[in-house]
Amino acid sequence: MAQGQTAPGIVAGRLSSEDIAANFDDLHPAYAPHEAAVAADRCYFCYDAPCVTACPTDIDIPLFIRQIQTGHPEAAAKTILDQNILGGMCARVCPTETLCEESCVRETAEGKPVEIGRLQRYATDTVMAAGVHPFERAASTGKTVAVVGAGPAGLSCAHRLAMLGHDVVIHEARPKAGGLNEFGIAAYKSTENYAEAEVDWLLKIGGITIENGSALGQGVTLDGLRDAYDAVFLSIGLGGVNALRAEGEDKDGVRDAVDFIADLRQADDLSTLPVGRNVVVIGGGMTAVDAAVQSKLLGAENVTIAYRRGREAMGASRFEQDLAASKGVKLMFNVQPVAVHGNGAATEIELEYTSSAGGELTGTGETTRLAADQVFKAIGQTLEGAPSELELDGRKIAVTGAGRTSVDGVWAGGDCAAGGDDLTVTAVAEGRDAAMDIHKVMMG
Repeated sequence: MAQGQTAPGIVAGRLSSEDIAANFDDLHPAYAPHEAAVAADRCYFCYDAPCVTACPTDIDIPLFIRQIQTGHPEAAAKTILDQNILGGMCARVCPTETLCEESCVRETAEGKPVEIGRLQRYATDTVMAAGVHPFERAASTGKTVAVVGAGPAGLSCAHRLAMLGHDVVIHEARPKAGGLNEFGIAAYKSTENYAEAEVDWLLKIGGITIENGSALGQGVTLDGLRDAYDAVFLSIGLGGVNALRAEGEDKDGVRDAVDFIADLRQADDLSTLPVGRNVVVIGGGMTAVDAAVQSKLLGAENVTIAYRRGREAMGASRFEQDLAASKGVKLMFNVQPVAVHGNGAATEIELEYTSSAGGELTGTGETTRLAADQVFKAIGQTLEGAPSELELDGRKIAVTGAGRTSVDGVWAGGDCAAGGDDLTVTAVAEGRDAAMDIHKVMMG
């Protein structure tokens, strides 16, 4: 029985199961074959295509679209997966609107790009549905590599190493592989357990073993891995969450947005997931939008994203901002939290208006209060559990070239490593490139 959107506190069942199921349906429905053909026909198949330059994994986009246009989606998938083995998930979660599609000549000329992301999904889904794995493992080299973390970077690295004939053991802290693809992406972007299915499909290459419940500091040390394996790749992600640094942030109802999204992704029945009546999300990135939109889809009456800078500084793309607004999420800019009020549990959040001059953010002293029985922190994640012997660059693991760390025989990639954007597609590229470098070093 639905409790209704106006039920006080943090409760489950604000909407009916039917409404929630409809709300969490696929954000971008898959193309039918004739739709894919029409969409592919819009591509100019540019020479020196700007969309390829904009892709962190350097997929030959005009080639794969041409292959779809000529009726060969399996060949298109091979073109994609050669460069990006997690091309199916990236087609769903990549901010294509600020990468390949923003660079599309059609976007420049007409304001409507070729829908590269949906075409990529069409190709990769076709291959996965057929149960085909288009790669073969090379003869065994006898070399072994440890990968720590089964997120996008770790999986990408492991697959490429396995394809080259090496044996790979992935040490993964959680009970399931996939990293943020499994635990950190909005449920309406990855429906029908797609992340899990993609991992199962990737493992068909052979030569990869995943040990769940195994992580650095949990019976596993970097020295031990270096002794036991020929090389080590660290893709441990960012396990910590920044503090609000606001009075009362320890009250009930205040929690990390990433944990909320993980709970949501692992829930068998979304109608059993409790959500507040008045939800405030602190932050301006994709995690903030995912938490806010999903709170609204679960039936929260009022949902607000509160960001300390202006709209143009938001980490979330304009598409994501507009998506949030279209779902009824209010966006507040130039405000920062100073206190969470309530007797033991949150009932209000106090926000201070900010101003920015010369890149410096300062509070104005003027405040406002919002009703908030649930407050989500989405203000960035931090590196946790990195081995002390590794040099850091800022607050991440320092790397040179294709992910080489300061310790011999140890590479790192993905969100834990300094350098690229914290995007799934960037992590995949870093894992792939590190694998090629590991291969070169091991084979001398």
